[in-house]
Amino acid sequence: MVVRDTTASNLLLLMENLAKVPENVRHLLVCPVCKQELTPNDGDLLCMGRCGVRFPVVDGVPILINELTSVFSIDDFVTHQRTTFDLHEGAVKKFAKRVLPSIGQNLKGEANNSRFVKCLLEETANPKVLVIGAGTAGGFSGDPAIERVITDVSFGPEVMLVCDAHDIPFTDGSFDGVVVHAVLEHVADPHRCVEEIYRVLNSTGLVYADTPFMQQVHARQYDFERFTYLGHRRLFRRFEQVASGASCGPGMALAWAYCYFLLSFATKKWLRRILWAFGSMTSFYLKYFDRFLIDKPGTLDAASGYYFIGRKSDHTLTDKELVKMYKGGF
Repeated sequence: MVVRDTTASNLLLLMENLAKVPENVRHLLVCPVCKQELTPNDGDLLCMGRCGVRFPVVDGVPILINELTSVFSIDDFVTHQRTTFDLHEGAVKKFAKRVLPSIGQNLKGEANNSRFVKCLLEETANPKVLVIGAGTAGGFSGDPAIERVITDVSFGPEVMLVCDAHDIPFTDGSFDGVVVHAVLEHVADPHRCVEEIYRVLNSTGLVYADTPFMQQVHARQYDFERFTYLGHRRLFRRFEQVASGASCGPGMALAWAYCYFLLSFATKKWLRRILWAFGSMTSFYLKYFDRFLIDKPGTLDAASGYYFIGRKSDHTLTDKELVKMYKGGF
């Protein structure tokens, strides 16, 4: 958002409206509909372009949603509707999450985070990273030298900005890196979202994505896609690969399938909770097999999820090049 001839009072209002957004990226914000500048107006943000859409600020969080392309509406956030996360979980559900063993394990996450951070810091001393779909935990923790902009289509303790990845409300080339973990299965058009990621990265920008393959439906109605290893690579065909592979192995995939097999017998919520608890307690150990399996060729055909780290490129990977990259178990 480029502010021109703005009064001192409007500048103060602007700072108040965007208090949760890091100061050095506020000027990069644009309208998600027409990509034109925004200006503060009666506590909201008003598009100065032809569309003239007014975007509210709710509890200090700007709501920059393009209602023409998003499955969400601005009113969903103004009225605090539940979207992808239940921010008001009951005591029983919270207790169960604490005591039940997890069936999931990302074996590559820590090493991939370190590699991503190292690549970023080799390029610039103070990189700016856009975190898409940060969830309730804030997503990518990064490094103290990295300026994070944390976004989601849900409120959360660390969410600075509500926006939809189909229309990212930042100018071209705004960021040195983008992190998109467990998100692309939840968007209606993942190819459009990756094009938006490409747009907001600078010429040497990095993307780090981690996306499910063998996992059942989660996040209720906001679950649309799954990707094989090659399918995931094709999403990022305009990026030069730095690293890719399985992040969650076949043991985790088997645990997911087993638990959801049990859930399919139930129609009552209370029974589903009991079956999930039983399934978790009787299958969590399967993820430990993945420590042995994660780098095996056959895991690329059977993984629960894949990761990709890539650098923005002028070259587009062709489908003929893509199929030659197959290195699974058959």
